[in-house]
Amino acid sequence: MNIVLGLALYFVIWWTILFAVLPIGIRSQYEAGEVVPGSEGAAPEKPMLLKKALITTVLAAIIFGIVHLFMVEKIVSLDVFPGPTFHD
Repeated sequence: MNIVLGLALYFVIWWTILFAVLPIGIRSQYEAGEVVPGSEGAAPEKPMLLKKALITTVLAAIIFGIVHLFMVEKIVSLDVFPGPTFHD
C-alpha cells in the first residue's frame, strides 16, 4: 500500500468513526435545564470534542492497522474491486 492510499484510507476511517462517536454521552442544553441565551436548546451542553477526537484517533489507528495487515498479507486486496488497479 503506498502512502497516498494509506493516508486516504486512514482519513476515511477517522471521519467515519468520528461521526459514530460524536453522539455518545451528549446531553442537550434543554435536557440539562441551562439553555445559553442566543443558542439552540438542542445544542450539546458539553460536547467533549477533544476527548472524542482522541478516542477517534486511537480507534482509527487500530482499525487502520487491521485493514493494513489484511492488505499486506493479501487477505483482502483492492484489485478485486472494479476500477483502477493499485499495484505497489
